[in-house]
Amino acid sequence: MTTKIKRQQVTFKIPKETNERLEALAVATRRTKTFVLEEAVTAYLNYNEWQIQSIQRGLEDMKAGRVTDHETVVKEWEQRIADSLD
Repeated sequence: MTTKIKRQQVTFKIPKETNERLEALAVATRRTKTFVLEEAVTAYLNYNEWQIQSIQRGLEDMKAGRVTDHETVVKEWEQRIADSLD
């Protein structure tokens, strides 16, 4: 049983060079331009949503006092480097 995903059309303009790259990628991968664009937009959204969520978690940690001072972090990394050279 397959589930149909409801789709909505989005229209926007892109530079000619970008469109040419899009077309070339679609041909090279034997996909449609729509498929390539959907993959690109999904990857972009996933990455940026992850980044925003990570920033928000970091800000929450900071407000709750769950922080490590700079000097401690530097010392830990210097020790890791020293240990890796042994």
